[in-house]
Amino acid sequence: MAIEICLDLRLVFGLPLRQTQGFVRSIARLTGASTAAPCFSTLSRRGVGLKTGARKRPSADEPVHRVVDSTGLKIFGAGEWLEEKHKAGRKRRTWRKLHLGLDLLSGEILCADLTLESIGDTTALPELLTQVDAPVARFIADGAFDGQQVCDTITTRLGADVEIIIPPPKNAVRRADAAHDPTPRDRHIDAIATQGRMGWQKSSGYNQRARIEAQMSRWKTVIGPKLKARTLANQRTEAAMNRLPISANNPKT
Repeated sequence: MAIEICLDLRLVFGLPLRQTQGFVRSIARLTGASTAAPCFSTLSRRGVGLKTGARKRPSADEPVHRVVDSTGLKIFGAGEWLEEKHKAGRKRRTWRKLHLGLDLLSGEILCADLTLESIGDTTALPELLTQVDAPVARFIADGAFDGQQVCDTITTRLGADVEIIIPPPKNAVRRADAAHDPTPRDRHIDAIATQGRMGWQKSSGYNQRARIEAQMSRWKTVIGPKLKARTLANQRTEAAMNRLPISANNPKT
């Protein structure tokens, strides 16, 4: 708990680990607390794989309407310092991919994962699905999740009654046996052919996916577009601690 509190303060005030150590020691001295503040090396070492406090979704009468998306986050490293010092551009910038799952009803971030930039959205999806035990009524995602394998994974994890809303590509065609046993993808293709893509987005509720994009913008505005941790393990801990910083219905929380 002490390590998590120190890392939380670091994220809130945007401090390096050494400054976090001094800040916490100043608070302890001012409050007269006898507990010693961890040093910066301890914070870095213990941050690897830190199990953060459980953040359970409050009970609700209605099931979750989940929408998922991902965004890129820059990472802090010596490369940017060298670039500024020597006025030389880097050949390749390294970044991380943040995957988020949002509940459309409450505006709460339900699941989050941080991966390498080479990990695709569909590869990270199973981990996101296992982080929430609440029943799911709808699952909304962009065209990057299109595919029968993704639909099978969603129905296996969330149940056969979940409504899957993923836009098929423009050249998508129905399956050969779609007339007798249509899949959600087949029904979306028929609806787009009848209503047009914009009409399908409105009737199916796909246009609500814009809320996860707004959540990404709030994340980068409040938390920042850059990760402070140096290693992937610590960066994953940092992302996990930021899992529920902002509510879409109340951006100040």
